[in-house]
Amino acid sequence: MSGEGAAASQHTPSPESVATDPGPQSLGARIRGTVLAYIALTKPRVIELLLVATIPVMLQADRGHVDIGVILFTLLGGWLGAGSANTLNMVVDADIDKKMRRTARRPLARQAVRTGHALVFGLVLWVASFLVLFFAANLLSALLVTVTIGFYVGVYTMILKRRTWQNVVWGGAAGCMPTLVGWAAVTGSLSWQPIVLFLVIFFWTPPHTWALAMRYREDYRAAGVPMLPVIASDERVTRQMLFYTWATVIASLVLVPAASWIYAAVAVLAGGWFVERVTKLYRDTRNGAEVAPLKIFLQSNEYLALLFCGLAIDAVVNLPTIASLF
Repeated sequence: MSGEGAAASQHTPSPESVATDPGPQSLGARIRGTVLAYIALTKPRVIELLLVATIPVMLQADRGHVDIGVILFTLLGGWLGAGSANTLNMVVDADIDKKMRRTARRPLARQAVRTGHALVFGLVLWVASFLVLFFAANLLSALLVTVTIGFYVGVYTMILKRRTWQNVVWGGAAGCMPTLVGWAAVTGSLSWQPIVLFLVIFFWTPPHTWALAMRYREDYRAAGVPMLPVIASDERVTRQMLFYTWATVIASLVLVPAASWIYAAVAVLAGGWFVERVTKLYRDTRNGAEVAPLKIFLQSNEYLALLFCGLAIDAVVNLPTIASLF
C-alpha cells in the first residue's frame, strides 16, 4: 500500500496494466486507452492506504460522530493529492521505470502519455487537491497535502531514492501524512494522537517495502536504485525489518490510553501476529531456509488494515477510553 508497493500488490488487472500501446484502433479505443493511461499515472490502488489511514483517524478525532460529508471531501482532496504525487513521481522516474519489469508498463515508460502532458496533469491535480481541502475542510489540511506532495517528489523521488538505502525510511514519511491531514480536516489542528499514528505508518513502511524489494531486487539493481536488499545480505535486511516491526507495534500501543479495550485488543493481537511473522522470516533467513518475502509484504498490509479498522470501530462505538478509567 505504499507508493512503491501498492501497485505490486495487485492480483487483478489495473488501468496501468490493461491500457495498451497505441496502434491501428478505433477512435473509441484510443480515447479509452488514453483515459486509462492517465488514470494509471495516479496509481489508483494507493487509495487503499488513503482509506485505511485517513478514515479511522478522522473518526478518532471526533469520537462517537461520523460526518460523512467531511470524510468524503477529505478523501477526494487526499486522492487528488496522492494522484498528483504519483504522477509527478512517474515523470521523474520514467527513465528507471523502463528498466524494471515491475514498472515497465507504466504510461510514461511505454510512452502512452507525453512527459509534458503528465507534468501538467500532475500539477493540475496538485492545485485541485489544495482547493478541495481548503474549501471543504480548512487551510491546515490543504497545506499538509501540499507539503506531502512536495516532500514525496522533491525529497524522496529526486534526492533520496537513487542515493541511499535509507530512501524508504525517510521518504516513507510522505505515506504517513494522511493521518495528519485527516485529523487536521476534522479539528483544524494537530495533537499527539495523529503524530503517534504517523509514527505507526512511518515504522511500518520499511519492513513493508523491503519485503517487496527482496522479491524484486534484480529490478532495483538494474535500475540503479540502492534499496537495502540490493546492497545488503538477506540476514541484515530481515534483522532491520524485525527492528522496525517492533517499533511499529510499540508505537501502536502508545495510542491505547486514548481508545477503549477494542483498539487495545486489536493492537496487541495484530501486533503479536505481525511480529511473529517477521521473526519467522528473520530466523528462516538466518538459518538459510527458503523464504517467501512477498508473503510478509501482503501480511504487512493485513496488519495495518486490522489495526486501523480496529481504531475506526473503537471510535464509532465510543466506549470509555482506557485513560478515563483511571
